[in-house]
Amino acid sequence: MEYKDYYKILGVPRDASQEDIKKAYRKLARKYHPDVSKEANAEDKFKEVGEAYEVLRDQQKRAQYDQFGSNYRHGQSFNPPPGWDDQTGGFGGGNFSSFFENMFGGMGGMGGGAGMGGDQFFAKGEDVNAKITVSLEDAFHGATKTIRRPSGASQGGTINVKIPAGITSGKKIRLSGQGKAGMGSKGGDLYLEVQIAPHKHYRLEDKDIYLDLPLAPWEAALGAKVTVPTLAGKISLTIPAGARSGQKMRLKGRGLPGKEPGDEFVVLQIMTPAADSDKAKKLYMQMAEELTFNPRETLENIE
Repeated sequence: MEYKDYYKILGVPRDASQEDIKKAYRKLARKYHPDVSKEANAEDKFKEVGEAYEVLRDQQKRAQYDQFGSNYRHGQSFNPPPGWDDQTGGFGGGNFSSFFENMFGGMGGMGGGAGMGGDQFFAKGEDVNAKITVSLEDAFHGATKTIRRPSGASQGGTINVKIPAGITSGKKIRLSGQGKAGMGSKGGDLYLEVQIAPHKHYRLEDKDIYLDLPLAPWEAALGAKVTVPTLAGKISLTIPAGARSGQKMRLKGRGLPGKEPGDEFVVLQIMTPAADSDKAKKLYMQMAEELTFNPRETLENIE
């Protein structure tokens, strides 16, 4: 069978340190991983790299490989010496080449190493899903929040989460590698579903923001200029004469930001002053006598 030069496969010298061997393996494993590589022979290369690492990462197997393979050159045939099978310890076989099987008898298999050509070593961990609640102000401006890692993530402690400006409820923030750890250092991802907390004054519908704006009767009747809060700062809004309660005034682009930003809708609410003094009562009585106003005029023809 053809001799396999594991050092050449990993691109390291025969006296390479364990750290250099590990670095070379990880670089090549990422390069040829079937999930990401676009090369036609990626899977075969991936297995070959994993097999080389399975031997060279283990001091015992590396010493045995060096002892009986030092005089071989790439492309030569290899036949194990008599009685070699007795030295391998009789370990079960793995998904390796015939060269590996004849030299090591499947030694090591899936146990504690790259296994199956390194696929297990770099097996991605499980993804973790959790929820994060943010304020409307943070959703509007963007923010960085420090949270505790959710249950299910392999690591404890806290993690910084960047909240992008304009994010809406239900959207997910992906934190690569922050989920449950897999074999080696390749962890799953953490997905945080965003929930925007209710606000004291604003209501959020998708990317649009609604604000109820109280008006005095004379402001609605005569028109007025009033100060209106928005998440980007206060503005001056002109109320037209004859405004009605429930009427909406649109502030374009004042909703959540984005490629297509939302709007802010100011909903007019006419408030009635309390008749809690003689002067107030007198004014109401004067209005009743002098104004020809019938709020139920449209209902009079209903039988």
